[in-house]
This record gives sequence, structure tokens and C-alpha cells, in this order.
Amino acid sequence: MSDRNADIKARADEALSNEKKLAEVVEELAVGSRRERQNAASVLHVVAKANAESLVPHCDKLIDALNRPEAQTRWEVLEALTLLVPLDARTCGKAIPEAETALFDEESGPVRLAAMRFLCKIGATTANRSDKVWPLIDEGIQCYHGDLEFNDMLIALVDFSVGKLSDNVKEAFKARMAFDAANGKGTLQRRAQQIVDNL
Repeated sequence: MSDRNADIKARADEALSNEKKLAEVVEELAVGSRRERQNAASVLHVVAKANAESLVPHCDKLIDALNRPEAQTRWEVLEALTLLVPLDARTCGKAIPEAETALFDEESGPVRLAAMRFLCKIGATTANRSDKVWPLIDEGIQCYHGDLEFNDMLIALVDFSVGKLSDNVKEAFKARMAFDAANGKGTLQRRAQQIVDNL
């Protein structure tokens, strides 16, 4: 484990056991230097994996952090918000505009992947939300088909396919994946077929 990873883990452990320390890390997303914001985002991603519930009161500040310029802060915060969706989908839903911006970030594959994961997770919660995010997810499928991170995006898309989707989204999603299910190769074909079967 590198020094940075050890430091991130130590700070996350401290934040998990001390609400005041957790609040201090959240504040660093807004006031810290670029490096401090990145480190804070990494700590909060670890916290979210261990105990997402502890971050629910800080959801609005996490959403605000999606407006920071550096990619790492945005993708780590998106990953944390994805873990928060089952606990507070209504508040997390406010991040959809920022997630849209992240989905079409031309500089960073991890940011695009984190945005797709978040949009799939939030869209799977209700039929209305599925209608809201589907145009973004659909465009993302078309834009990143064949890109390095597309295989990982497919995992999120499989999860989305078993969510509470509207009938319109189910039909459109099935139509979008039908070609790959019939003509794709390897993992792409298998996951596309799984999505079609789920729908």
C-alpha cells in the first residue's frame, strides 16, 4: 500500500468514527487546494463504501463538488453518490445535470464511467427517473460503444435493465441493445443479450 493510500485509509477510518472529522473532510471539497480536494474525495469514496449512510447529511455538498475542475474529485464523488442513491435517491437526483456534464467529459474516461454508473443507478429507482436519464444513457451508449471503459459501463447497464424502468425506456433500451445481442462478440454480446433478456 502506498503512503497516499495508507493516509487515505487512515483518514477514512477516522472520519467513520468521528462525525466532526467527517464534516471537515466534506468541507475540504469546497475550500481545499486541488490536491486537498482530490484527497478529500478519495477519503469520502472509501467512507461511502464502508458506511454510505454517514454521508447522507452531506449529499448536497457532494453534489456541489461535481463542479470542481479536476477529474479525480468528480469521479470519486460520483462513485460515492452512486452508493448513496439507495439511501436518498431524491437528493442524489439533484446531481443529474452535473452527471450529464461528466458523462460527456472529453478528457477523462474514469469521469465518464462514474457518470454512467451514477445515471444507471439513479435511473433504476423509479419509472419517472428512468424517463429522465434514458436520453443521456442512450447517448452515452452510442458515444462510447467500443471505448476502453464501455465493458465496465455494460455492467452498470445490466443493473439498469433490472430497475424500475418505464415501458417506453424498456422498449427503447431493448431496441438499442438488440444489434449487439445478435451481432456482437464475446463479453459485449453476452451482456447485451443479458440486457435484452432482462427487459
